[in-house]
Amino acid sequence: MTAYEIGFAVIGGFVAGCINTLAGNGSVITLGFLTGVMGLPGHVANGTNRIGIISQGIASIEAFMRHRKIPLQSAWKLLIWGFIGAVCGTLVAIRISADQFMFVFKYLMLALLIFVIANRRQIDHRQIPEIRIPPVLYIPAFFLFGFYGGFIQMGMGIFLLAFMVWYMKFPVVEANALKIVMVTSYTAIALPLFHFAGLVDWKIGLPIAIGQGLGGWITAHKASTLPNAAQWAYRLLVGIMVFTLLKLFGLLDWLFIP
Repeated sequence: MTAYEIGFAVIGGFVAGCINTLAGNGSVITLGFLTGVMGLPGHVANGTNRIGIISQGIASIEAFMRHRKIPLQSAWKLLIWGFIGAVCGTLVAIRISADQFMFVFKYLMLALLIFVIANRRQIDHRQIPEIRIPPVLYIPAFFLFGFYGGFIQMGMGIFLLAFMVWYMKFPVVEANALKIVMVTSYTAIALPLFHFAGLVDWKIGLPIAIGQGLGGWITAHKASTLPNAAQWAYRLLVGIMVFTLLKLFGLLDWLFIP
């Protein structure tokens, strides 16, 4: 990689880290950046994306442990089922082709964009549905969340967080801590599996991870001093998702044809 490409990767990761801290869905940005800007095949981008995920996760877990916000005693069995699901999802992801991954990627991103826009107020936790599901459904739900996260990760955090807050009635902080523990633990296994399958580009992934960690750290410390920071991050996230979808579906070329 040239110095220009390394700098560009750090900047891309920095933006993803900032938005992920404020609005979530950082993998939407990094996957779009890795495929659309850095030119990685889809399945390689999927594996490379895990470098930044685990670096941010380790830093976050340390902070939550220091403040004793991780309720493992009440949820460790569910996390194990999520871990098992993630391993299964990862094994599927490393066996599909780049074209197959990109087909799934673009339709999942479209579904995620609709979910994010339609549930904006609930995602902010201003409105929490008065619904509780039977505990017998927790295990299959966590297995499916894990499978999805192992397969692609994009949007998994916001889905899992919404599930735990809306339907399991976890406090938001504790639910977020459990989400990060689960994602980080299975990514610690998923990343080596992607690596040994030849689906991780460390030269691109490490600069992005550095920028992602830096962006998340700065934003976490400065967000409270920035007026309407979360709202602007949400708008930027939606804008990036729309732009990426236009590119994935080939509409950018069509729009700019003279």
